[in-house]
Amino acid sequence: MTIHIQETDLFIPVEKYFLKKGYEVHGEVNDCDVVAIKKEEMIIIELKKTLRLDVVIQATKRQKLTEDVYIAIVAPKISIHARKNRDLKHMLRRLEIGILTVDFTKDEPLIEEVLSPTPFNRKKSMRQSEKRKHKLLQEIAGRHKNMNVGGSHQKEIMTAYKEMSIYIAYVLHTYGPLSAKQLRAFGTNERTYNILYNNYYGWFSRVSRGVYELTSLGKKEYQQYEQVVRYYASREDKMNEESYVRK
Repeated sequence: MTIHIQETDLFIPVEKYFLKKGYEVHGEVNDCDVVAIKKEEMIIIELKKTLRLDVVIQATKRQKLTEDVYIAIVAPKISIHARKNRDLKHMLRRLEIGILTVDFTKDEPLIEEVLSPTPFNRKKSMRQSEKRKHKLLQEIAGRHKNMNVGGSHQKEIMTAYKEMSIYIAYVLHTYGPLSAKQLRAFGTNERTYNILYNNYYGWFSRVSRGVYELTSLGKKEYQQYEQVVRYYASREDKMNEESYVRK
């Protein structure tokens, strides 16, 4: 049986929740859905059936009146703790907005405090993301030809991995079968062996232990990336010139 819930149905469970915590609870005070008072402490709670952008904006406005602001919503079918909602929770944590969910499927409506409106520790959050930051910088360092346009989510992205795959393909096409160690001597990076072994694009074929050649598919496809090929070809010419001068 479908339960039809109105926003006003949230009031009694929320009221009981804060009364148990020793607050005086008042409904509809100067456009605020619920206001809970305990001595000098004031909490404002906005009631909505679902979590939408308009109520988040509303909650940030209430933060002009008090630091402690909650949004109370009907407990969603997909748990707010689910991985799908991780980014949403992060945003609300950043905004220092608390979240209460009310589960009406129980005999007695059950409230869960999903987030409390506590100060956000930005430095701690950044420390926890150090690996992602390092990975981002590695990706930038591995790209030598900027071929991507920001916002091009539906278009092919030139990654550092693909760029190095193209260079390996170019070297194999030019000089024939080589080992990862020999390719590294041409200037390919530390991912060379993994690129050859995993063969993500189907461009490489092992001809003997540790030695690889370019497949017919590889010969056809790598040359489609003319800008990258020209970049590495000119870089190799420069390296050969410098080597000749040193001799």
